[in-house]
Amino acid sequence: MEDELEFLIDSLMEDLDKVSGHLDKSLLKIRAGRANPSMLEGVMVQYYGTMTQLSQMTNINTPDARTLFIQPFDKSSIQDIEKAILKSNLGFNPMNNGDAVIINIPPLTEERRHELVKMAKVEAEEAKISLRSARKVSMDEVKRLEKDGLSEDRRKDVEIAIQSRIDTMVTQLEAKVAAKEVDIMKV
Repeated sequence: MEDELEFLIDSLMEDLDKVSGHLDKSLLKIRAGRANPSMLEGVMVQYYGTMTQLSQMTNINTPDARTLFIQPFDKSSIQDIEKAILKSNLGFNPMNNGDAVIINIPPLTEERRHELVKMAKVEAEEAKISLRSARKVSMDEVKRLEKDGLSEDRRKDVEIAIQSRIDTMVTQLEAKVAAKEVDIMKV
């Protein structure tokens, strides 16, 4: 019985780590005014008839805080890369110098900063929904174990432990989003 409880807690912790990792990736994609290669992470390019991730066919550098420099391995794909960046709705206007694609990151307006903060909060809310789902699965499993012979006191102890881990994770997620909000609003 204790092995099952230990497995249950370990499984819950894995789920919580996945939720946290997913939120981290989502927050990275929300730009805070500085150039970052991860801004282009989801861009897919039509390359010889196949949709290919931009990062797999180029080197992406940031020579300064406001510029992305994208150097393709195959120079003939430059126009396809430009089209893909425009289609990705990131709000970037790529320029082509014949050897590479250059993107100047425009400074964020106050209105756009507030939109980005809202996006970060939406990501946090989705993470909290995932946490609640993980908690429900764990609590249901504990109740099932009680039917299989787990004492009521032990069940309550495990439920308290599960809730405490969830509360800790919620606090961590809120701290990450608050830090991202400060980063976005910083001019």
